[in-house]
Amino acid sequence: MSDVTSVFVISVAAQMAGMHPQTLRQYDRLGLVTPERTGGGGRRYTPRDVELLREVQRLSQEEGVNLAGIKRVIELEHQVEALQARVQELHEQLARTEANVLASLRRDLVPIPKTALVVWRPENTLER
Repeated sequence: MSDVTSVFVISVAAQMAGMHPQTLRQYDRLGLVTPERTGGGGRRYTPRDVELLREVQRLSQEEGVNLAGIKRVIELEHQVEALQARVQELHEQLARTEANVLASLRRDLVPIPKTALVVWRPENTLER
């Protein structure tokens, strides 16, 4: 199976997103949606780019968010995605570490659960 990702020229991406190609150019200049470029400088939009264009349009038209706000929302969403990926990496690393620790435990030692230590001191009956 091929590992080829679909890409669209600006006119097709604009039609798919329900926008004018000039709007896509503006969003590119503002850094809202940054498509890949060909050697000649032509924009190539992925399906993910088209979804992002639709989200920009939704935030603008339905939610009334201005373009600066939309840019910030997109930045924060990217940060969240990166943090979620990092958390997943740490969970996997923790699981590997736990497996390694369990594998290295000496079988002749028995772990003792955490317990409270109570110190009993008899009352000194002479001090009364």
